[in-house]
Amino acid sequence: MKNSLRIFTIMILAAIMISFTGSRIITGKVLDEQGIPIAGASVSVKGAATGTITDLKGNFQILVSPEDKVLVFSFIGYATIEQKIGDRSIINITMKQEVMKLQEVMIVTGYGNKMDMASKVAPMAVGAVRGWRDFNTEGYASVNENGYKNVKNNPLSTFSIDVDNASYSNIRRFINSGQLPPADAVRIEEMINYFKYDYPEPRGEHPFSVSAELAICPWNQKHHLLQVGLRGKNIDKSSLPPSNMVFLLDVSGSMSSPDKLPLLKSAFGLLVNELRAEDHVAIVVYAGAAGLVLESTPGNKKEVIMRAIDNLEAGGTTAGGAGLRLAYREAEKNFVKGGNNRIILATDGDFNVGESSNGGMERLVEEQRELGIFITVLGFGMGNIKDDKMEIIADKGNGNYSYIDNLQEARRVLVREFGGTLFTIAKDVKFQLEFNPAKVDSYRLIGYENRLLNDEDFNDDTKDAGEMGSGHMVTALYEIVTAGSDERIPSVDTLKYQASRSMQEEGYSDEVLTIKVRYKKPDGKTSMLLDKPVKDYCKEIEDASENLRFAAAVVEFGMILRESEFKGTSSLESAAKLATSARGEDEEGYRAEMIRLISTVKDMRLLSDSE
Repeated sequence: MKNSLRIFTIMILAAIMISFTGSRIITGKVLDEQGIPIAGASVSVKGAATGTITDLKGNFQILVSPEDKVLVFSFIGYATIEQKIGDRSIINITMKQEVMKLQEVMIVTGYGNKMDMASKVAPMAVGAVRGWRDFNTEGYASVNENGYKNVKNNPLSTFSIDVDNASYSNIRRFINSGQLPPADAVRIEEMINYFKYDYPEPRGEHPFSVSAELAICPWNQKHHLLQVGLRGKNIDKSSLPPSNMVFLLDVSGSMSSPDKLPLLKSAFGLLVNELRAEDHVAIVVYAGAAGLVLESTPGNKKEVIMRAIDNLEAGGTTAGGAGLRLAYREAEKNFVKGGNNRIILATDGDFNVGESSNGGMERLVEEQRELGIFITVLGFGMGNIKDDKMEIIADKGNGNYSYIDNLQEARRVLVREFGGTLFTIAKDVKFQLEFNPAKVDSYRLIGYENRLLNDEDFNDDTKDAGEMGSGHMVTALYEIVTAGSDERIPSVDTLKYQASRSMQEEGYSDEVLTIKVRYKKPDGKTSMLLDKPVKDYCKEIEDASENLRFAAAVVEFGMILRESEFKGTSSLESAAKLATSARGEDEEGYRAEMIRLISTVKDMRLLSDSE
């Protein structure tokens, strides 16, 4: 009610100001040459400080005065456009890619490049360049892609779920800065899971539904592509239990650039606005040492919380380990039984005092996770981001990891997906797929390389696995070589002591595989089991659902960026075509954005080939 009254008051004041000053609001849309919305394009009044950026659908609105004559539209890699305002109230713009500017951005921000040519960069790239260090020290864990497994010797595929999506927004940051990401920054499962899919709502005792679909693989017509999906129960924000949160904020010297602490403050402002009176927030910061700057405070005291955040300044070294320990102590002190007890860590991951190694971070969070306190990790910045360290903290600390490259991404993670990001409906969620050797010769799990489990771990309730939040979706894809294929598949010598059995005798001749899922309740110690057999029904890719077609396009794009040995006939053209065919309603514009990123990479590669 208070928020509604505040908005109404602002609207009244704006109307009064407009009536007295003659100012008016210009609205419009910014598209590329293919008609795809451009998110994050700069819209400014020429010769004035007034400006805004487009949203995910390419829409903008800006207040102009009678003295304002021209609007300027700019975006990395596109020709800047100046448009006379006149008496128009709606201005729609189509931006064209400009080879020279894209080339200049690539020169400035090339991965590991030390050249300083900020004066040549398009306006939207300037903030990114200021944050770029003389030496690029970004850290990524190596990814060794999963190969094919022979079903006769390896009938089971077991892995922990992964709802992290940091890799996709990080890749987007690279591409929008005019460069290709390093291969190890490309985690295909996180790219897939960035997007939502139309899976059925869960029913019954389990907190999620299980879906499966088979189609011909678009990059290898001899293979089949299997999509497996989970959809978590969606809990309305108003029904969420009370939250006991600790904001753990990195204020070390490495956080001083505009894409770090200033963006962090804006992002947490969005989150603070979502808090209720029953929620409580404490703030712990760390630089050379860790300290408590705000004791646990009710969520309706937003001014108090925001004042503490706004007063933060960056400087000093980075005692991340000490910060984590203090945050856990504060969360434990204010623990809410049956509530959402969570640390939200915001950092570039550049720890350099106390525990700082990946192994040290892993041991630290493993010690603390049994307290029943979950963790959300938000990565910020470029040039020295430690992606590998932040992924470990989230994976081992019962949490999730997102990368915030702009305020729109902050809004997606902390506002639109507030419940899924901050409230867990199931923990230690594991997949185990059993393939039928009468139907499948071999299979390859696409992605999830750092989430693989031993087959025995599936039934072992002491083994840690991934967490699933309210409304979260999890998607996994397998490339399958069908039984009777003449392809050479990996194998070992025939096993001497293993008994064989006839699928026909067992009555399973029409099943390709069985999906099994184990999970625990958020406060549970014993796992529950859910299973689902998958019948042998394979569609042509053109007849497959939008779910499968779009996920397949994401995989193609990821394999191309990784230069994967398994990419087959994948191409940027086919990935764009497949994604466009499966764009669907795309209310928030995320699918259209990926199509634009594919187009940008295509132009970057053409430019590189011409040099």
